[in-house]
Amino acid sequence: MQVSVESGEGLERKLTIQVPAETVDKEVESRLNSMRSRVKVDGFRPGKVPLKVVKQQYGGSVLQEVVGEVMQNTLRDAVVQESLNPAGNPTIEPTQIEPGKPLEYIATFEVYPEITLADCSTLELERETAEVTDEDVSEMIDTLLKQRTTYEIVERASQDADQVVVDFVGSIDGTEFEGGKADSVPVVIGSGSMIPGFEENLLGKSAGDEFKFDVSFPEDYHAADLKGKTATFDTKVISVAEPKAPELDDEFAKSFGVEDGSIDQLRADIRENMERELGNKLRENLKKTVMDKLIEANDVLVPKALIDHECDNLQKQMMESGNLQSGMTLPKELFEGEAKRRVSLGLIIGEAIKVSEIKPDAERVTAKVEDLAKTYEDPQEVINHYNSNPQLKQGLEALVMEEMVVEWIVDQAKVTDKPSNFKDLMNPQQQAQA
Repeated sequence: MQVSVESGEGLERKLTIQVPAETVDKEVESRLNSMRSRVKVDGFRPGKVPLKVVKQQYGGSVLQEVVGEVMQNTLRDAVVQESLNPAGNPTIEPTQIEPGKPLEYIATFEVYPEITLADCSTLELERETAEVTDEDVSEMIDTLLKQRTTYEIVERASQDADQVVVDFVGSIDGTEFEGGKADSVPVVIGSGSMIPGFEENLLGKSAGDEFKFDVSFPEDYHAADLKGKTATFDTKVISVAEPKAPELDDEFAKSFGVEDGSIDQLRADIRENMERELGNKLRENLKKTVMDKLIEANDVLVPKALIDHECDNLQKQMMESGNLQSGMTLPKELFEGEAKRRVSLGLIIGEAIKVSEIKPDAERVTAKVEDLAKTYEDPQEVINHYNSNPQLKQGLEALVMEEMVVEWIVDQAKVTDKPSNFKDLMNPQQQAQA
């Protein structure tokens, strides 16, 4: 076998492979001979068909079959011989397939890039820090109380925080618009669930009141035909109800699994959950910071085949999550940026694992499963599910390896702590709007 390698653009490699004629011819001859006892040809007794006749009828298909297998086997050997690491499936183009002559073909593919990891001691990282305070716990309890708020009908005009049930019909320039009509809609005044200005117009209204008011849709409203337009809402109040929050008592505590109804135990349980969530958020943010710095510090040439494959994965994930209808596809360009980032990070992290000689840590994987299971009603059932599902377990092992790489990089980098708080970290969008 003769092999020549030509470098194309970027990571592309083109192998020209020539296989001696006898390698193919001998195998074709052998298979045709073995067929003589099985084939049926009119005019010949079973097992007595001349080789020449078998070759005339089946020679072409057997040749193609043998050529396919020989190309597959010799390409594998050629890749090993030339110390290449293909990324993605090759494109194979036969250039000579003729009995009695050497088989020749060209295989084109991309290879994985050679990566030299940047000096991690030069990386400058900002690490957020925070802790759960007594005030955070109290606010969380207030939130839980509000979530269990019920509403009682009252015979008075509506006030802030009341729930007003209304019928309404919306129109623009006298014409009703799609989605602008609804019956018996519960609206909590001050909740911000309706477009700006709508809820304010319900203040001071009583059951049976009928009235009209104008409000404008925001410029960034999701429906393009309504953006910035002023609508008139013809409205009728069905009922007014005031909020009734539950008491912070033993019954409330028991509803959250505190068997003895202890408020102190409820606070302790809530704090434990909040600290777990905060710890996960801090690690998640630090990981993103590290990954951003790795991308910035390591300019990696990424195989297009891997980007295309990751684009397909992202589209599949979107479909599985219900954000894309089955059978529908989006342009690959929409996913290319994120796909390239993911593939780049995978290559960089792989090199970091090699350089750091980090090994899988079974104890950390077990701890990760147990920590995840704590958030479920039956933790042992979750643990058993992960332990019996190799694919899920491998996913957690990969996650743990990434965490270990992050820790290895942080240990070397120049790290500056940035104090923060639970509220800002857990509700960044809310704080940004404030």
